[in-house]
Order: sequence, then C-alpha cells, then structure tokens
Amino acid sequence: MKRIAGLALAAFALVGAAPLTVQVQTSGSSAELRGLAVRDAKTAWATGSQGTVLRTRDGRTWEKVPIPGGEELDFRDVDTPSKDVVVLMAAGPGEKSRIFRSMDAGATWKLVYTNPDPEGFYDAMAFWDEKNGLLVGDPVKEMQGAFRVLLTSDGGATWKPIPGGTIAFALKGEGIFAASGTCLTTVPGGKRAWFVTGGARMSRVFRTLDGGQHWNSAPAPVPAGNASSGLFSVAFLDDATGFASGGDYKQPKLESLNGARSGDGGRTWTPAPISASGFYSAVVAVPGAKGRLVAAGPVGIAISEDAGRTWAAIDRTPLNAVAFGADGAGWAVGPKGTIVRLERGR
Repeated sequence: MKRIAGLALAAFALVGAAPLTVQVQTSGSSAELRGLAVRDAKTAWATGSQGTVLRTRDGRTWEKVPIPGGEELDFRDVDTPSKDVVVLMAAGPGEKSRIFRSMDAGATWKLVYTNPDPEGFYDAMAFWDEKNGLLVGDPVKEMQGAFRVLLTSDGGATWKPIPGGTIAFALKGEGIFAASGTCLTTVPGGKRAWFVTGGARMSRVFRTLDGGQHWNSAPAPVPAGNASSGLFSVAFLDDATGFASGGDYKQPKLESLNGARSGDGGRTWTPAPISASGFYSAVVAVPGAKGRLVAAGPVGIAISEDAGRTWAAIDRTPLNAVAFGADGAGWAVGPKGTIVRLERGR
C-alpha cells in the first residue's frame, strides 16, 4: 500500500527475565529496513530503501549486496525458499514494483518480473515450500478493483496472476500495508495463506485454502477508518490458530486495539490487545516454539507464549520487521539501518 496501533492491559512493563535477548548489530547502512528473511543462526537477509540489500553469513557481521538495476528501488520483502535461492520484492508504483531472483546465494541476480499495471503496487511475498509461493498487491483497475495476487510454482523464477473473479473487490480506500513483508503469511507445507488490509471503513483478513486460486474475506476488530490505520501483519501457528497486528502508523503510541486472534483458520477474529497502546507493524510465529509469537513495531518488541492471549514487552528499540529461521534464530530490523539479533534468554 502506498500509504504508510476491560480489553486493554493494565500495565506493559519490560520483562525482567526475557525469553529472548536483544543484541544490536552494526548494519553499515542508514536505510529504512523493512524486509527480512532468516534461514538459520548464521544466514539472514535484510532489505530496504535506496536499493539496500544486506546479508550475514556468520550471524554477526553484515555486508551490502549490490542488485544491478535495483539501485534506486525500495526492497520491502525478501524470501529464501531454498538453500541458494533468494527472491527480492521491490515495492513502488507501476514498474517500480519488481521481483529479482538469485540462484547462487546472491552472487548473481536476474530481474524476473516487472509490474505491468501503472497503478499497481506490490506489498509482500510468501512461500509454502521450495517451489510454490505467492505475492499480493494493491487493487488495480484492470482487475476491476480486486487485489492483485501472483503465483509461482518454480521457486520464484516465473509469476502468473490469478484470474479475475476469484477474490473479493476492495472497499473504498482499502489496501495492503507494505510495512514489513508480513502482511501476507502461509503455513509451510500446505495450501493456506492469509493477508490483511486497512485504510477503509474496517480492517479485513483474506484467506485462501487452495494455494491462492480462490479467496474470501472476514472483518477484523482492529480499527481502520483512515489511510494510516488497520491491520499490518498476520501470523499463523497452524491451520487454525492465527494472530493479526496493527494500529495507526501515524500515531504509533495511540491507545487503541492493536491485535486480534483467530482459532478457526481466519474465519472469525476476536479482540486481543498486545498492549494498551502502540502500533505493531509485524507479528510472526517462532518455529519450534509452541504458542510463541513475537510482535515488533516503532514501540519495540513484545512476546506471547500462549498464542497471543497475553503479551509482555522485552525491548523498546523502534523496529519495522521481525523474522525467525527454522532453527529458532531471529532478527529484527527498523529505521536508520537498525538490525538486532534475537536470541534465547539465558
């Protein structure tokens, strides 16, 4: 999205013995970082504005990776569907939304897709496995006001739009926030996916059960109503249990509902505040940690150990995105080149 927080908790103090520790790392960049992909404790990618693509190969130090033809782009998302394959998504109006792919762990790159819709805007990617994935974008007139969905079955080498009539039309002012690469999520190994919206009279969660071919939507209780508010991120622990986060990015400390839970695969959503106030641009499930969710945003990092029922703050560093690898290793990224490593507390 071109535009870029009885139910309230009584207190939201920092956790003393945090289950995750936060370690600031030197990125060597001052860019706004919003894309993040973690493979394991040594390998991760971070992306952002000004054509910025960063990687670590030792889990400690970061290096900039040049993308030929992408020097001026805003890379809002990155995925690593297999060991040596890296897929980058640039977000922007029209042809500034592009997809680049590397088959050799970032040594060389190929531009594989450019947005053909002058008014289109790409928001996020996600993969079910090494081959199959999808991308979502804001509504375009060519689709008569429907959201844009592209599918890949070859690890991001080629992308094909789904046909019209298989996804609900957008509401007036409705869009997807390309804030963290987590407005779209999948449950690995399956065919289900979800993406969240805002900017209209209500926030919504869109759901597919058949690998992105058909979609339906459900209203969510997190307030929208203006161009800067609604849902920004969604995560699912399994096919049934999900959590969505958001708020108002123009008022990151606003006292308003900023989270919602689902126990039926996204058909219905109930209020589940992360904190009494605050905007959370990202929420993710931690692999291998049953019930653990981590949320991040300008107000810092919060963690839940019970699938989003209760939350506690662990750090106040302003952030945009958070991600974990299959081995539980994690990072978070944010403004001015901020990168922090998240490790299990001692």
